[in-house]
Amino acid sequence: MRKLVVTENITLDGVIDMAGNWFDPLDPDVDQTDITAANTEHQEAADALLVGRNTFESFRGFWPAQTDDPTGVSAYLDTVDKYVVSSTLDDPGWQNSTVLRGPLADEVKALKEAPGRDIVATGSIRLVHALIAAGLVDEYRLFVFPVVVGHGARLFESGAVRLELLETRPFHSGAVLLRYSAAGGNGHPA
Repeated sequence: MRKLVVTENITLDGVIDMAGNWFDPLDPDVDQTDITAANTEHQEAADALLVGRNTFESFRGFWPAQTDDPTGVSAYLDTVDKYVVSSTLDDPGWQNSTVLRGPLADEVKALKEAPGRDIVATGSIRLVHALIAAGLVDEYRLFVFPVVVGHGARLFESGAVRLELLETRPFHSGAVLLRYSAAGGNGHPA
């Protein structure tokens, strides 16, 4: 069975909401070669991206236009199978994209049972919260940035979630990758 991996950029105070531009993946003033290498590892382990409509539309409007992308994200997103959860989007308008209309748990379980590598969910705050609540997350890959913003949407809204540490990896920029498996491998809140 494939793993569902939530990958998020997150602040020290747990905010994943990108409002306020606290994170810029293409900031030329910050050495991100080691973060790029980690992302490449993760991309090679995944063949599916799962996002909500807002994140999908943001990605679709930004990444295909990046013609000189040193991160490799643009090339990856052009080729990976993209699944967008939406009840309102008709034509995704981006190659290798499929609209999932739900029910969410059924759609995601079917993706996890299909042959393939990891399925990565990123951004998509409401979708990720629903995946956590449904106990569908197998792993969390959190790129923790040395920033405190004090407000905004957080990864874990309420309740306890049991996690088991798999990896810590510091980067030149001061960011740290924290990788966790969901306790018991089911992602259910404790």
